[in-house]
Amino acid sequence: MNNKTLMTDFYELTMAGTYFNEGKEKEQVYFDIFFRKNPFKGGYTISGGLDETINYINNFHFGKEELEYLRKLGKFDEKFLDYLSTLKFKGDIYAVPDGTVVFPNEPVLTVKTDVITAQILETALLTNFNHGALVITAAKRITNEAGNIPVMEFGARRARGVDSAIEASKCAYIGGCVGTSNTYAGMKYDVPVMGTMAHSLVTESEDEYEAFLKYAQSNPDNCVFLVDTYDTLRSGIPNAIRVANEYLTPNGYIFKGIRIDSGDLAYLSKEARKMLDEAGYKEREFLD
Repeated sequence: MNNKTLMTDFYELTMAGTYFNEGKEKEQVYFDIFFRKNPFKGGYTISGGLDETINYINNFHFGKEELEYLRKLGKFDEKFLDYLSTLKFKGDIYAVPDGTVVFPNEPVLTVKTDVITAQILETALLTNFNHGALVITAAKRITNEAGNIPVMEFGARRARGVDSAIEASKCAYIGGCVGTSNTYAGMKYDVPVMGTMAHSLVTESEDEYEAFLKYAQSNPDNCVFLVDTYDTLRSGIPNAIRVANEYLTPNGYIFKGIRIDSGDLAYLSKEARKMLDEAGYKEREFLD
């Protein structure tokens, strides 16, 4: 449902009703969106959520379903509900673009409109900015630390709902990630989609080697093997190297890498690098 007008705190509506009863519905106001502290105890924030704010405002209206719900609450008189039935956004929005570096206590978005509309908009505008800025800032901090090493976004399964996952994937891309695992976000926002295999493919197969081989045969140009299903160093990496030696390399395909999902990542990644180098799969090959 595109109409998310009621995605607002209830007190926004009770205050809006008060303004209406005071005859202030034509009063023009300005209000600013700002934040007080940078996330993660950092020195900056990257602005986000503007697309969602624009979409919310473009679809801002009270339809029959919304009005009937408010009527059933018994908190608003009919004159106010009649007023809401024709309410549309009329005003101006001033905002910094998504991806802009911003700092605490400065306006990142300013709304000029009537006092009732402004009050109702507040919650959604704060939600959109806070979520978007949080994800973009986190992605930027991670990609800055990674330097020239590409980072992909893979957070959909831990997001707070489907819509949140989709928007987070876009925000992570704005923050510097090279792609996402979220296929819908890829389609909607033209973000490169990435992904290879999970543990279920390994556990469904007779053994790990067979799983890697069957995957390589089905996806020879996209081989990054997940190596920690059983034992990363004694099973996973050796089986990945074996498939590379026996199938990928002889057939002219590139062994692109491995993925480690669990355990002591610092230790395992260093040991994995040694094992791959010794097998002839140098770091340059993985990055090309």
